Amino acid sequence: MKGIQVVSEAVSKRIYVTLPDTVHEDLEGWAEYQGRPTANLAAYLIELGIREAKGRGEFKIRQANEDGSREK
Repeated sequence: MKGIQVVSEAVSKRIYVTLPDTVHEDLEGWAEYQGRPTANLAAYLIELGIREAKGRGEFKIRQANEDGSREK
């Protein structure tokens, strides 16, 4: 159809992270203080760290291909 643009939506991925007990306790306390799930805060902090690293040029940003996949 003319005039319709297809936009690919981001898909969430699940990973497992091992944390020292003290870090986990701090993360839980911080999440509780903010009234949010611990995993939600952890995901946010990982995303924030990646954005900051990209801003500092610490790694190459992969570009999306026309089909929405990422180049390796």
